[in-house]
Amino acid sequence: MRSRRAILVALLVALGAAGCGAGGEGEPVRVTIPRGSGLAAAADSLAAHNVIDWPLGFRLYVRFRGAERSLKPGVYEFRQGSSWGAALDKLTSGDVVQVRMTIPEGWTTREIAGRLAQITRSSRDSILALFADTAAPARFGVPGPTLEGYLYPATYVLPLGTPVPEMVRTMVRRYREVWTPTMRARADSLGMTEREVVTLASIVEKEARVWSERPTIAAVYHNRLRIGMRLQADPTVQYALGAHQSRLLYSHIRDVAEHPYNTYTQGGLPPGPIASPSRGAIEATLNPARADYLYFVARTDGTHVFTRTLAEHNAAKQSIAREKRAAAQAGARR
Repeated sequence: MRSRRAILVALLVALGAAGCGAGGEGEPVRVTIPRGSGLAAAADSLAAHNVIDWPLGFRLYVRFRGAERSLKPGVYEFRQGSSWGAALDKLTSGDVVQVRMTIPEGWTTREIAGRLAQITRSSRDSILALFADTAAPARFGVPGPTLEGYLYPATYVLPLGTPVPEMVRTMVRRYREVWTPTMRARADSLGMTEREVVTLASIVEKEARVWSERPTIAAVYHNRLRIGMRLQADPTVQYALGAHQSRLLYSHIRDVAEHPYNTYTQGGLPPGPIASPSRGAIEATLNPARADYLYFVARTDGTHVFTRTLAEHNAAKQSIAREKRAAAQAGARR
């Protein structure tokens, strides 16, 4: 009896090591091992994709290795004809297929939902519903009123097949890492809540095309808030419209006059963030430049002219308009 068992063990070891130790020489295939699936289901999936050719033998081999409870779920890439040992090593180490996801600074939840839908092949509308759910902030531990503003812009490397809620949790976790105790103390000293800081930072992020100007732009908005002047921030109107306009017109402002995010018609900060701000925008909001500017207008190169009075602001707008006309005429003559 013992000799027969020894022969079986030796056979399993030999079969497990058989084939190319790097994992086979056949075509690469992707195999999904669902969460909660057992050894039998995993072996059948591998066999169905021609990674192994004897699922019962593979199961015996896994049990002999004492690894039956060590298989990890996920999406794996194997080569057809892999050795049992190579296949098992992948399954126990969790060497799953990774996906790289980049969320740029200043993206809205609409844009982020599109990126997640593309990666996960989920419904964009269902992702947007999760982002807009007013109960979601409490579930994920952010100030709200929705998840807008708290899905931190960064590059993430995640296992392919990661559920959308887990991806959201990862982005929120990164946001929480950025929001340091020092930042919280600074917000307290300014008399601002976390939500207010992130809201203002999201506006600063959307306004600043040149990052070095963020503290000055933040100073303008802090100054306006301090004297009770409306923010009159174009990005908030764009957010209220729900679709970006290449050129914001007065008619657009009128169309959403009653919208709580329209800072041309509504006083103070909007109810919540309008995009995902970066650490730099948050720090600029918490540490604005020491400047008494109340206005700014964009040049053609993306930088801004900052002014203190409405008369100076109007003069700057006229000067920039002349520059634009001159540039357009020069282009037409070429």
